[in-house]
Amino acid sequence: MIRRTKTESCLLRTSPSRRAMLLTSSLAFASGFTRLHPRTNAADDYPDDVDLALQRAAKSLMTRQAEDGAIADKKSRVALTSLAMMALASIGHVPGDPSPFGEAMRRGIDFVLHDRHQDDRGYFGGADNSRMYGHGIITLMLTELIGMAVGPGQNEVMRTKLEQSLRLILASQDVSKPKKARGGWRYHPDSKDSDLSVSVWQVMALRSAKNDEMEVPAEAIDKAVAYLLNSTTKHHSKDGNWGFSYTPGGGNPTFAMTAAGLLAMQVCGRYTDPSIEAASAWLLAHPPKRNERYLFYGLYYYAQGMYQVGGEAADESQRITSELLLKTQRRDGLWSGINGEERNQGLIYATSLAILALSVRYHYLPIYQR
Repeated sequence: MIRRTKTESCLLRTSPSRRAMLLTSSLAFASGFTRLHPRTNAADDYPDDVDLALQRAAKSLMTRQAEDGAIADKKSRVALTSLAMMALASIGHVPGDPSPFGEAMRRGIDFVLHDRHQDDRGYFGGADNSRMYGHGIITLMLTELIGMAVGPGQNEVMRTKLEQSLRLILASQDVSKPKKARGGWRYHPDSKDSDLSVSVWQVMALRSAKNDEMEVPAEAIDKAVAYLLNSTTKHHSKDGNWGFSYTPGGGNPTFAMTAAGLLAMQVCGRYTDPSIEAASAWLLAHPPKRNERYLFYGLYYYAQGMYQVGGEAADESQRITSELLLKTQRRDGLWSGINGEERNQGLIYATSLAILALSVRYHYLPIYQR
């Protein structure tokens, strides 16, 4: 299996030009939305089925924007709007882009930044009841798009709110917890336990914030890595392939959690840790199926994590992700969760995650870049 090599401390490296790709890409869409990815050969001059599916999905998302700027069909309006903003950015759109998409993103970010959505602690997850899931998602969106906002005023507001949001993430990690739960996060800022599903959003937000040259202590990443390693199923493995479970001590790896754990370890800069090869091997041996529990959620991590691994893992994950999602896209361009658990999360949730999974090939979001 081919893997890229990076130093263990790459997470703590800043990237001053990380916005350049999005800025450049926005110019490509100012006159229309016809080709999503950079040219590499003559064949790339023409959109393929994935390009076309993403065009339909993006247009459908935009047409569902409410007057207040939200893009949501469930109660967690701030978190869902943030997912939609990341989805649009992942295919090259930026706020202020001279197109309907750019205007939709400006309005969406304005909605997220409204003062009523963040409390005095810096917490985003209370106003829309999205809890720490939403807090991590919203923080990640703001860290990925800061510097791309419309005018210095919006950027200043984003940075102020991000500083408060990051302080809450760090304080929540430091809540007194049992040994096996230390270093992770759970549903609420003061939760005394942890799970991998919530934790990976906070880890990605911290990594992206560090790339924005915001202060993220190295010890916070070290503690997160210790928690992630506690969540592996290594000691229960019979064939040498092992993955990740929802909470430490779980015996059976699952698709969504193994994909999440794979990406989280990469985000933490641990590209040579044995868990990377073990998890990617497990995912190759247990590819996701249409009836997979939390399919859309898992595909988001799977597409990113396996792309980072490279080689066969990247090729197989791109093929499988495309096959699963192209077959399940609705005629109106949206996606709906296939099983009841995800179906209940609504169309914006499923569609945003599907876009984010399929758009890894374009490398526009800084967190997607190798």
